[in-house]
Amino acid sequence: MIAGHLDLLMFATMCVVILAGFPVLFTLAGVGVLYAGLGYLLGVFEPQLAGAVPGRIFGTMTDQILLAIPLFVVMGVALERSRIAEELLDCLVWLFGRLPGGLAISVSAVGALLAASTGIVGATIITLGLMALPTMLRHGYDHRFAAGSIAAAGTLGQIIPPSTMLIILGVTMSAAYQQAQYAEGVFSIQTLSIGQVFAGAMLPGLLLVGFYILYQLVTARLRPHLAPVRAREDTLSGEPVTVRRLFRALIAPLALIVAVLGSILGGIATPSEAAAVGAVGGLILAALKSRRGTRLPLYAGLVAALALLVLTGLADLRVGRTTADTLARPVMWLALGLTAAMAGALALGLWRIQRDGILRQILDASVKINAMIFAIIIAASIFALVFRGVGGGERLRTLMEIMPGDQFGALIFVMLLIFLLGFVLEFVEITIIVIPIVGPVLMQMGFDPIWLSVLIAINLQTSFQTPPFGFSLFYLRGAAPPEVKTTEIYRGVLPFLVIQIMTMLVLLAVPGLATWLPGALFG
Repeated sequence: MIAGHLDLLMFATMCVVILAGFPVLFTLAGVGVLYAGLGYLLGVFEPQLAGAVPGRIFGTMTDQILLAIPLFVVMGVALERSRIAEELLDCLVWLFGRLPGGLAISVSAVGALLAASTGIVGATIITLGLMALPTMLRHGYDHRFAAGSIAAAGTLGQIIPPSTMLIILGVTMSAAYQQAQYAEGVFSIQTLSIGQVFAGAMLPGLLLVGFYILYQLVTARLRPHLAPVRAREDTLSGEPVTVRRLFRALIAPLALIVAVLGSILGGIATPSEAAAVGAVGGLILAALKSRRGTRLPLYAGLVAALALLVLTGLADLRVGRTTADTLARPVMWLALGLTAAMAGALALGLWRIQRDGILRQILDASVKINAMIFAIIIAASIFALVFRGVGGGERLRTLMEIMPGDQFGALIFVMLLIFLLGFVLEFVEITIIVIPIVGPVLMQMGFDPIWLSVLIAINLQTSFQTPPFGFSLFYLRGAAPPEVKTTEIYRGVLPFLVIQIMTMLVLLAVPGLATWLPGALFG
């Protein structure tokens, strides 16, 4: 009796232990080891499967694609520590000040820009909560409308590239896609790249931001008491906003976004290479915030990094070639000079942020975040291996096949399962545990892997801010003033949840929103 339902007991044990307050990392690994032993004693778990654990750990830590994660984290933390969010918010508040709901629109715009440059959801929500929420309340904004706008904007980092969630989702979905092709007898395997997943998420992510801003505009028009119009001259810091300051605040993150995403989507650089450029750019931008010393070498380094990306797309810079045209040598020397300029700017920037005490903060935060991500990936991998070993994969497959509504019934079942798991698990655990099991089955039913990846990403983002368990709501509760009640945060986020569900329905109806851009860029 117990042996036949060991997978259900394993899943229930994981949920109970997590809800009891134990760390997710130790819960996943501990429950996996416990049920591996119990399954062996009951004769339903093959001990040879445990031999795959070292290989999985080694494969995770040596995966060149996953190398992009720590580099993107460094980029995001560097930009967050350089207080670029405050500068952006100050300028955009001035820019949209005369519009109905201008403060809320500014929050959504800053959330989108930070999502594309930092991608750190918790830091974005806390920053916006500490800076924008008191100002919105001071200008008469409704508590629910203000809190909902900040929670929704801060969570955009889950869906807008370069998102850590999209990287992990892309790697896992690629493996599931290959498994689905093998199951169908296809041995000329097609692969799925992180660049394709990034491209697939671009239009749905921008559409979601557009829906947010449209809702804020319409609500402020129809119910002006929820979002009073404020004077453009007001800024959060009290400093006047000039065209030069506006340009300086916008050009840095936009240039970094274009360089990183443009190089990936344009096929110039791999995600890991683009992430390295992003990390260098983020550190140099953090150094530009220092008020001591000339900034000219730092700007020269940024220009050199951008020029190197362009040169990489225009010329073959490989040094081991046996044949080369007459322009190869001058181009190589130019590339070497640009590399030297970028390296010099990086060295100068690191010295300046170390002098200002920022470098240690960046490194400490980056190491903690990366250690957490990779440790959870390894623990979730152990849990998923044991779960499938005790029959969980077959049970899920059977449930999906008997769902009413054929393949769409199976899709709805998986989406609901992922949504509910988002209440108790982080996206890393859900991606590593669920996708390898359900992904191949769904793709064998005919669903496009890129479209499926984007749909799952929006679903996880929705779960991330759904009351009462949404992680983003916990972040905002910690940053919100005492006069904002928890129930007001919960009620304020509900319209944005409706918008996200509406975006998922649009994506269901128009799959081309997720598949057109990858097809145009990658074929």
